[in-house]
Amino acid sequence: MAVYTQVSAEALSAFLRRYDGVGELVSAKGIAEGVENSNYLVDTDTARFILTLYERRVDAGDLPFFLDLLDHCAARGLPVPPAIRDRDGQAIQTLEGRPACLIRFLTGISVTRPTPQHAATAGAALGRLHGAVADFAGSRANSLGVADWRPLLDRCGRDLDGIAPGLFARVDGALAAVEAAWPHDLPVSVIHADLFPDNVLMLGDAVTGLIDFYFACRDIRAYDVAVMHTSWAFDPLGVPLEGVGSALLAGYDAAFGLSAAERAALPVLAKGACIRFLLTRAWDWLNTPADALVTRKDPLAYLRRLDWYDAHPEAFA
Repeated sequence: MAVYTQVSAEALSAFLRRYDGVGELVSAKGIAEGVENSNYLVDTDTARFILTLYERRVDAGDLPFFLDLLDHCAARGLPVPPAIRDRDGQAIQTLEGRPACLIRFLTGISVTRPTPQHAATAGAALGRLHGAVADFAGSRANSLGVADWRPLLDRCGRDLDGIAPGLFARVDGALAAVEAAWPHDLPVSVIHADLFPDNVLMLGDAVTGLIDFYFACRDIRAYDVAVMHTSWAFDPLGVPLEGVGSALLAGYDAAFGLSAAERAALPVLAKGACIRFLLTRAWDWLNTPADALVTRKDPLAYLRRLDWYDAHPEAFA
């Protein structure tokens, strides 16, 4: 989450009047975390909501897929907030020239240093998500899949060496190895593709919300597990957390199951996830507007993860 587009109180008040039962605007606060869309925490005299204005990497043509997916998951009992529809039945609105949605606020916090128990329940939540989407008919290609990483590396170019000396060559070599080893015969599913700790809400050890589905797509199912491992098994600086990665895998395996082929592919899938997030963070680091209310994320934290996976091929055994 982040804020690139400023929304006036007058425009937001008029926006809220499109809905029945939402109430009158009391306050709105921009949310700085994240990098993709503009987000506001909105309080009315009846409830609390999240307002999202879609920007940057989100194609407005993909919004029906995302919102149908949220409805599908919520209908199957997952803690997923469907978008609220206005009195004409529309979920996708326009606000300040951007596509926008109003989403019900879910209680819970995002943990910054997961414990093994946090990771086990979050892994199980991903397993339940994969079970719930088995009959979801919608499809969207991964706009940041393995075929997209080299073009993104080329766009970043030698500017990467301004982040860290030799970074371009390091990523170039790692990407070549991942491209050569990438699996093409594993089960495919709709995946979240971004289930970081800040996209999982928890109260104690219980998962109360799965949010931010705006990278969801149809891709290798085990890649979703690998993305979670890269984000949950390390602290924000990329230092591994004792027991967290194995607990995540155990929670997922108990809830949904990991085949021997999927487990064997996790090392290369995790290295690919490291490259994907290193590159998108680097691109944002190099190109985020100076006046945007956004917390830039350190791309080198994913280089440290990549180095760790290289040094620990047994991590998924």
